[in-house]
Formats: sequence, C-alpha cells, structure tokens
Amino acid sequence: MSFRSPRSMGITAITGLALVCTTALADLGADVIKIEAIQYPDWWRGVDRTPAYIDAQMYEKRARFCLMNRNKRGITLDLTRPQGCTLAKRLVAGADIVVDNYSVDVLPKLGLGYEVLRTVNPRLIMMSMSAFGTDSAYRDCRAYGSTLEQGSGLPSVIGSSGDPPVMSHIAFGDAVGGLNGCAAVLVALIHARTTGQGQFIDLAQIECMMPFAAPWITIHSTGGMPPPRYGSRHPQFVPHGCFRCAGEDNWIVVTATDEDMWQRLAMLLGRPDWAADPSLRSEEARRGIEDVIERTIEAWTLTRDADQAMSDLQAVGIAAGVARLPIDLLNDRHLRSRAFLQEIERAFIGRHPQPSLPIREGLEPYPIRTAAPTLGQHNREILSGLLDLSDAEIAQLSREGIIGTAMLSDGELATTKKASSG
Repeated sequence: MSFRSPRSMGITAITGLALVCTTALADLGADVIKIEAIQYPDWWRGVDRTPAYIDAQMYEKRARFCLMNRNKRGITLDLTRPQGCTLAKRLVAGADIVVDNYSVDVLPKLGLGYEVLRTVNPRLIMMSMSAFGTDSAYRDCRAYGSTLEQGSGLPSVIGSSGDPPVMSHIAFGDAVGGLNGCAAVLVALIHARTTGQGQFIDLAQIECMMPFAAPWITIHSTGGMPPPRYGSRHPQFVPHGCFRCAGEDNWIVVTATDEDMWQRLAMLLGRPDWAADPSLRSEEARRGIEDVIERTIEAWTLTRDADQAMSDLQAVGIAAGVARLPIDLLNDRHLRSRAFLQEIERAFIGRHPQPSLPIREGLEPYPIRTAAPTLGQHNREILSGLLDLSDAEIAQLSREGIIGTAMLSDGELATTKKASSG
C-alpha cells in the first residue's frame, strides 16, 4: 500500500498488509495506496480460489476488508516480476514511509528491502511489522493476530479456573500492533522532517501485546505461583461480574470498587445488613460470600431491563454498564450523540455503517472520504498520474498480468507462473 499527505504533513507511503496502522493514517488524511496483486490479493478479501467464489467476485464483498481499507487508493502490482518491482521502487522514490507486515525476508527477497529502498530514497522511513522482529530467534515463524494473542500469554490468564486456555479470536495483535506502528512512523516522520534522515523501524508485533500480560508476569515471577483465573470476577474488586437481566439475551456488568460503593450497592439490593456489617468492608471478606452476593445481584437484575438496571445503579454511584451486543450499537445513544458511525456506499456491498477514528480535532469525527478500493481500482490513476506511464504501457502491463482488476483462479495462477518462468 502507499499513501500520500495526511493533511498538513504531506506523507506518501507504500505499505503491505499493515491494515490498522495505515487505516489510522488514511483516516487522518494520508493518501494511502494499497499494493496488492491479482495473483495474491490481500487475504482479508478471502483465500477461496474456487471458480464460484471468483466469478461472484466475493473477494469484493468481505466486510472486514471494506472496514480496514476505507480512505485508501488501490493498485495491483505483481512484485515477484521485475516490472512490478521496478514500478514499486518508482513509487518509493516519492514516498515518505514504507510499511509492511510480511515475514521478515519477503521484501528483501523481492529486492525491496530497506538497504535497497534507501538508495532510491534516502529520507525514507520503512517499518517492518513482522510477528517477532528481524533479529528474533523466531524470525522465520509465520503468525497472525490470534497467534500473537496466544504467544503473549493472554489465553492462560483469562477464562475460569480449571478450564483450558481461552482464545478470544478478536486478533488483538493486529489492532495493537497497528496502533503502535502508527505512533512509531509518525514520530519517525517528525525526525525525518527535522534531520532529513530516514530510518528502519523493526516493530515486533508480539512485543506490542506484552503490556496486557505484564501484571501476570510480575506476579508469577515474584510470588512463585501462577495467579488464579477469575472468569468475569476480578482479583481486586468484589463483587465484579456480568449478570443476566430481563429478556432473552440481556446482560449488565456490575462492580463495587471501594467500600462506599459496596455499601450503596448493598442498600440498593435490599440488604442493609450487609451495608452495616463491618466484617464485609474489605474485598477479602466479601470474597468468602461472593457466590451469595452474585446470586443476590442477579435476582435483582433479572427483574429489570438492562438499560434500566444501569440507570438505577449509576444513579446511586455504582459502576455498571450494559454488555451490548454489536447490533445494539447501531442505535446506541452515546455513539449517535457523537456521530461515531458513518454511513458509506461501496460497490458490491451498498450502503453500510463504519466506525469513525476515535481521535478528533473538533466536534465532528474525521470523515470517511472514500470506500475501500476494489481490486486494482486506481491502477490507471496512479500509474498515469504519479508515474507518467502511457496508455500503451498500462495496457501492456495488464496483458502481462503485472496489473489487473480481477483475482486469478488457481488455474489462471498456474498458467501465469508457467508463462513468467518460461
């Protein structure tokens, strides 16, 4: 991918698959040019190469791809071919930043490593967002967001005691690594603007996950015993949990974070004896009757709508919040008051909501200017407008499969490989 100019900062970059990082930069105003190949499109489009999948252009209909690639332009280049590699270098020559999260040896093997690209553009900032870093003992290991979650130790500290490790499958590693990467390249950009010097940033995404597990690392190393797993409970606050409310699938999270909050909660639950009992003022003491407290809370919440329960609890200063379903957020009062969800139109999908960048300069969120590009949508615009290629040159690249606008099937890919090797 590549991008140009976040508002007043005038950035240009070329990136691989570091989606969260480049999405944030694009939302801030950068002109991001996403490089894919018709042979190997971004796997967020789907990895199905069956004729039915390709004929129906399902690779243009994946919601997650559309979410993570808004505000970007898209180009296809086969970087395994000399012509594609040469065109990528020409884009780099006008770029401020290059970002990729391939395995560490992928771009160097293609002739697009930092030592090569810095000769094309000495001011270039290049960030490698591999799973473990370029000098790691695990540098050759393949990993994805969920692999990074597993490697961080998180699955062994969440969930309930006695259960196997629990994976969230939210791929936290992608988002956390992307946000760290966004901060890193912006700091490097300031340095480059000040000194005229580019740099190589070696960001190991697994290390971005470490702050989540750091407390357990410290506790276990100093105490000698692994800390217990609490499920929805909390190692410090009692009570703390998720409780069913009236209705089919309605829940609320309730906690008491100090003695005063505990006493107010006890009074609301109709247990003034608990509120007055000095032996229950500490979390350690309440831990002994935690099951009883939780049954009492749920007996109270089951008679109330989740939003009403939250209002009643918040009214007396108790920490509580509805555990929303994702679909509920479409009509969430907070999000609507902040105009957080923006409606956009995209080919193949139609009109749909997308969340805004949380950062704001004023009252309104940064606008989602354009929908995610279709495969190769901006080939002509970029190759002609930025690289001054003629119509004849662009047509030749298309005939040779260096660029294109349709994903190749397995059969077409095999034919292309045979032709390029011959």
